[in-house]
Amino acid sequence: MSDAPFLPRPPDPHRICGPAPVRALFLRRPQQVLRLFYTEDWRQLAGPLCKHLARTRRPYREVGPEELTRIAGTRHHGGICAVTVARFAEPLPGHALPSHWAANLPQARLLPVLDGIGNPHNLGAIARSAAFFGSRALLLSGDPRQADLSDAAYRTAEGGLEHLEVLRARDLANLLRGMRGRYLTVAAVAAGGAPPEAIPRDRPIALVLGNEEQGMPQATLDACEARITLPGSGMVESLNVAQAAAVLFHALGALPRTTA
Repeated sequence: MSDAPFLPRPPDPHRICGPAPVRALFLRRPQQVLRLFYTEDWRQLAGPLCKHLARTRRPYREVGPEELTRIAGTRHHGGICAVTVARFAEPLPGHALPSHWAANLPQARLLPVLDGIGNPHNLGAIARSAAFFGSRALLLSGDPRQADLSDAAYRTAEGGLEHLEVLRARDLANLLRGMRGRYLTVAAVAAGGAPPEAIPRDRPIALVLGNEEQGMPQATLDACEARITLPGSGMVESLNVAQAAAVLFHALGALPRTTA
């Protein structure tokens, strides 16, 4: 493996489309919004957002659907589009998780780990489910097939990505081995794994999800302490990875624990 520095790409303008993603963006990082465009249908939603932009002297404008399509670069803009400072998965400088994650462990019982998930829509759908079930973070591998944050991922996540800290591991297998003790590292596999009810709940779970077509590399499998498989009817081999992720999040009890 190369010893070259693992650096994030420099920030540049980025488009986030759709009412839920734009609303979440303004709630979580309003200071990074550069411009806002919206159609007449979304004037009521845009009103408070425009007031914030006016206070910070950032431009906003009501436009027609076709112009918004040109601005957003897609017809799937949902009637509103914010241009913001680009956000990419933050690379881990070493082979350990950030120390501040330890404080979140009692609240977030599950850490989704994506190893080679290439479709940004799958990434977004997994992020949406992760946020719904209370996860605080999302860990991506350094696999070149692994999708990063994008307009498609944000649109599919419906605001979920704004609630997750997203990191990228340079050497996922080594990181997973180092996580043992604090997390139970579990590989989701199409066949041959334990059913969800057999997975211990004595510590937070790092659930690893592999590439849509080829699964995860053998090195990743070997680094995990356990394997999990959803039992099915046998009429089809497996679920789409994003569907499987949502079912597993629920089955593993990812919701934060509450105290009496």
